[in-house]
Amino acid sequence: MTEQPYELELGPRIADVLRDRTDLSGPAGIGELAVLPGGHSGLTYRLPVGEGRALVVKAVPRGQRSVGRHDMLKQARIMSALAGTDVPVPPVRAVDETEPAWFAVDFIHGESIEPTLDDPAIDPEVAAARMLRAAEILPRLHRVPVASLPAGGDPLTPQEELARWSKTMGAVPAELVPGAVDLEERLARRVPDALDVTLVHGDYRLGNIICTGNEPAAIIDWEIWSIGDPRVELGWFLVFADGSNFPGVGREVPGLPSEGALLGAYAAGGRAPEAMDWFNALGRFKMAAIMGHNLRRHREGRHHDPDQERLPDTIVRLISSGLERLG
Repeated sequence: MTEQPYELELGPRIADVLRDRTDLSGPAGIGELAVLPGGHSGLTYRLPVGEGRALVVKAVPRGQRSVGRHDMLKQARIMSALAGTDVPVPPVRAVDETEPAWFAVDFIHGESIEPTLDDPAIDPEVAAARMLRAAEILPRLHRVPVASLPAGGDPLTPQEELARWSKTMGAVPAELVPGAVDLEERLARRVPDALDVTLVHGDYRLGNIICTGNEPAAIIDWEIWSIGDPRVELGWFLVFADGSNFPGVGREVPGLPSEGALLGAYAAGGRAPEAMDWFNALGRFKMAAIMGHNLRRHREGRHHDPDQERLPDTIVRLISSGLERLG
């Protein structure tokens, strides 16, 4: 017998929790769940509540638990903890810890588009303004007192970050990631001293920031947040600021802020980052490892996705540009 769509099972659970919340449902009541495309963790739905208002529901898939990329409770806890700070996050309205767990936040109107990768392409001036604002806002995350945060796992030093992604890269056949061994060895020879740990989003980029006009209205997708060196996050952000990193996959956007301009915008709101060539190269190594892993899974038939065949040129470029950063 065909299993019914999960939203038909999940909807009544949500209604039970929200039934007495007149601030959410109002006279118009609670509508039906509608799938929101584009999410990479758990399941994401739009839920009308009341007249002219909606929530976003993030749910653990049927039969799963809140762990790894499906850890909805981890996301809900960090966004709740950030509610009283100047970090823009959507307000958490409801949490159900009964597995499979779910939580609901306000639906924030706007766009979350990665200019160098996502479609549709946006106006280059808008892309540039949003990217600069993202760099200016990132220090807010890194200023949040670590003691005020929920448990986020053991913090990783730069050395441990490199070891983590070296393990991922090491599982990829060498012919899919040419030059990776050289890049890893150069990174290993020059590991910077660690800074005091901060909150790290884990995937901070415009694709995970809802913007209203040019202004970041909400940082979303917190499933891999952690405590660590803030420069790891900044180096990852810089990977997406250069469309030449993604030949065959993305696009070059004229007029995006330079690497120096983005680092300057970040430094204006916090501490001037040191050793950024290393962290920039680490970000490229990390992205090449992820793409190499996905390409390997496709070619081994573990996850058939012909789109992965577009990745080889980008993997080569990420590794070569990482080597360029290290001289």
